[in-house]
Amino acid sequence: MLDAATTIAISTRAPARGHVRVLAARELPLFREHLLRLDRESRRDRFNGSLDDEWVARYAEKSVNTGTVILVYFEDGIVRGAAELHQADLSTDSLPEIAFSVEAIVRRKGVGSILFTKLIAKAQSMGYTKLRITTGAQNDAMRALANKFGAHLSFRHGESTGTIDLRDPMGAGVAPQPKTSALDVARAVADYNRAYWGLWLKLAGWGKSS
Repeated sequence: MLDAATTIAISTRAPARGHVRVLAARELPLFREHLLRLDRESRRDRFNGSLDDEWVARYAEKSVNTGTVILVYFEDGIVRGAAELHQADLSTDSLPEIAFSVEAIVRRKGVGSILFTKLIAKAQSMGYTKLRITTGAQNDAMRALANKFGAHLSFRHGESTGTIDLRDPMGAGVAPQPKTSALDVARAVADYNRAYWGLWLKLAGWGKSS
């Protein structure tokens, strides 16, 4: 559980300032470089332990060349996040699978939520009604985001896997409002700032009574 100071730090971090669009095939190098920049923990979460650079590079090439729909988050001309929609295979119980990757430099800016929302909309426009999501068992941020969109995750073979029903308002991203509103967060930040400056002034000797 996050403590109050951590919650305030997350809530006040600058929002994303980039843009999201579909990756063109010719932009494969940008997608590959993004995946290779993922730190060790992020790469483990994304690929369930596959850390080898050559494997990751081959994965990027295969994804682009096999028709995977890839939405990318650009910031200053660099891909810093990606959402992948992999087509279902030919087996009867197969579902399209989605996957996400966000570099540490743009974390806690809402990038994951932006990518998730846009990928859900893209999948709906393609006529899909259900999606499968798989993420590392330790990837708390992605599991929380998946739950927000109605995914029912279960732990299996070191991974968290689940499905999102796009016919369900939750799966479509129309989730109930959280109990903690933006106003509550703003008040918490104001209270924190007031307490901080009060303590600073007291230590400086300005808060003493005459």
